[in-house]
Amino acid sequence: MATTQPIRNKHQVRIFAQYYLKLGKIRNHVLVVFGLHTALRICDLLCLTWDDVYDFDNRRFRNSISITENKTRKSKTITLNKRAIAALGVYLSSAERGVFLFASRKGENAAISRQQAYRIIRAASDALGFACRVSCHSLRKTFGYHAWKADVPPMVIMKVFNHSNLAVTQRYLGITQDDIDDCYHKIASLI
Repeated sequence: MATTQPIRNKHQVRIFAQYYLKLGKIRNHVLVVFGLHTALRICDLLCLTWDDVYDFDNRRFRNSISITENKTRKSKTITLNKRAIAALGVYLSSAERGVFLFASRKGENAAISRQQAYRIIRAASDALGFACRVSCHSLRKTFGYHAWKADVPPMVIMKVFNHSNLAVTQRYLGITQDDIDDCYHKIASLI
């Protein structure tokens, strides 16, 4: 079985993030953007409600969200950056107390399933012709890869992911020979 990969090309990340917005499928757009900008696992994304991201009393988006991860049971605070908040702003007309952020059209107040989230992610990557294997976990890996490329220290990325050791984080980053070659070229300009 092929390993899920991060989306390494910045241009591809941008068009991927905008794919559903251009189609007018706002929920799907926010799912992709939130996955790319929060580094949450899909099960944690799907558990979010509007109350987690929006302060209804003060009529404003929250600056951060606090969750307990389903997989690790570890607490985590995620800062909502300007792109995550901008995506929510487009989606605000759907805001309702107690309603799942990624609500299903089936049933009453249910989140979309993991399988549906996978179909959403794969449909966009297939339509855009991505060569690498993209799945829900690719969103999380893409966050880590681009954080690393932006010189965020691997130990910080490890903490963002709530990984227990650096070896797991290193696998997430999907480092290729091109990345290693780039390291040698960067050193030439530093030393």
